Amino acid sequence: MRRYLPVLLVVSLLVSGCLPSFEKQEEVIQDPQQEDTERAIVPRYKISDDFYQTILPFKPGETRGQTVPRLSSRMDVDEFELGLMRISQGTFPSAQYLYQEGQYISRSTISSWLRRELTPAQMEEQGDEANLGLNPPWIEGKNDQETNENSPIILAHVLEQNYLVRKDDGKVELGGISIGLALNSVHEYTDEHQGIPLARTYDIPDAVLEEEGKRMANEIVSRIRNIQGLEQIPIVVGLYKQSEHNSIVPGTFITKSTVDRGNSSTARWEAINEEYHLFPSSDAMEFYRDDAMRFQNFKTDVDEFFPNHTGIVGYGHYVDGDIQKFEINVFMEFYGKAELIGFTQYVTGLLLEHFPPHVNLELTVESINGAEALIVRDAGAEEPFVHIY
Repeated sequence: MRRYLPVLLVVSLLVSGCLPSFEKQEEVIQDPQQEDTERAIVPRYKISDDFYQTILPFKPGETRGQTVPRLSSRMDVDEFELGLMRISQGTFPSAQYLYQEGQYISRSTISSWLRRELTPAQMEEQGDEANLGLNPPWIEGKNDQETNENSPIILAHVLEQNYLVRKDDGKVELGGISIGLALNSVHEYTDEHQGIPLARTYDIPDAVLEEEGKRMANEIVSRIRNIQGLEQIPIVVGLYKQSEHNSIVPGTFITKSTVDRGNSSTARWEAINEEYHLFPSSDAMEFYRDDAMRFQNFKTDVDEFFPNHTGIVGYGHYVDGDIQKFEINVFMEFYGKAELIGFTQYVTGLLLEHFPPHVNLELTVESINGAEALIVRDAGAEEPFVHIY
């Protein structure tokens, strides 16, 4: 398990050119009071206030590589990680904190937390110290269906993120940590019917999901306080509701708690009203009709002049009922670069025509060869960024 040694920051200079880079010779100052001081740099270039600067050299997290196999989809993997960063901003703003992957909670510890709680009989056999699992214990029912509905696997993964803060003497130290709990919205199991194994699913009720998630989060915070170096550190905890397997939109964080310095329980919870919607879809038309009509009119205009596209889909990210970002993917076959350029110019104009300026827009044009063009319009920007690969 890694620990943070005293670190002195050296901010690299941004050299001229299209991409940021570091000077070949970096000045590194050792703390004369520490024999094992680590060296570090912080890139001067920052993409936007939505992202944290990352301390270098990069240190992989303790559970690196474990998120992908434990979550439902690649979209869930991305949203789980980036969404935890997003809800951390309120407590650890990116203007003051630096990001580093989790260094304190070990891979084996996370694995032990993902197991089931022991039943009384199992505890008697294995001992209380072996009872580290946070998922509900196995409760036998009259049949496989009842057993699985009584004992769903709820906790899929636990993600740790570390946030470092600069000190006046040029050092950085751990200023806070964020913990994300990925919760399954659906429990999948196998049931035998007349000797034939059948795949079954059980939708975990939202109330059960949130109640169990809060219980697990409270226990995790209590355990974190027993880890050396984390006894007094502020903690942000977020509960993430995963989408179903094969879903075409990611899940969302449903609630968060901020645990003040030295506290050991998640006493205060704050609901998070976020959702993703697919366009076109009946849900989008029902709940966000104006946006659904904008997308439909955009699609109609594309169809009129470029009928050889193979599909247009959109994803809207909403917070408290207001759209924050609209991502659109257009799949099309091109027979020349001039055709691609003409299409990209036309679509850029349509985006500005159909979508209001307060919405973040991102449109990707793809073909069987991969990405062909990218159009990005940040909210409030007068001109979009357009790139043809």
